[in-house]
Amino acid sequence: MATYDLEEQEQLAALKAWWQENGNLVMTAVSLVLFVLAAWQGWNYYQRSQAVQASSLYDAVQKAARAGDLKHVRESAGAVLEGYPRTAYAAMAALVSAKVHFQGGDLKTARAQLAWVADNAQDEGLQDIARLRLASVMLDEKAYDDALKTLDAKHGAAFDALFLAARGDVLVAQDKKEDARAAYGAALDKANARDAGLRASIQLRLDALGTAK
Repeated sequence: MATYDLEEQEQLAALKAWWQENGNLVMTAVSLVLFVLAAWQGWNYYQRSQAVQASSLYDAVQKAARAGDLKHVRESAGAVLEGYPRTAYAAMAALVSAKVHFQGGDLKTARAQLAWVADNAQDEGLQDIARLRLASVMLDEKAYDDALKTLDAKHGAAFDALFLAARGDVLVAQDKKEDARAAYGAALDKANARDAGLRASIQLRLDALGTAK
């Protein structure tokens, strides 16, 4: 028993000596871990809060769009873009706003909204959609060089056929029929075989050009 007590005292002494030497470092590390955990939880709460508030404003954009209320569409979309630009709701709100303003004949606002999405959306798919729609607006404005430049932007492979078809549309407007025919042909090659609607649309545009001379 005495031997056991002696060994226990030696272990306690060793532990005390180790703690005196390393205790501050251990407490600092523990405090750092607790701080990181608290910061992470705080960030997650902030993100959830931002998403909830952005979602509410996005709902307002959709309601105003269904009502055809351009003023409230513009105001609600602007609030999302200004207050919550890094959320997906910002890009979606801008796309809705652009569509409503385009349908209302306000190409300037539609173009600005789509350009914002193309430059700032966190989701690359939404950026690609915005660029396609932006090129369409530019086509209506007869800003052909701007449209082609927009379509030159890097995009996801899934959008290849759509970008090529849009390029063909711009080239047709420029009366560059041979170039347009090449773009439509490339679009058909890229189009998914299961997307019958897209393939039919491209083929109709290609047929409208007639046969190559």
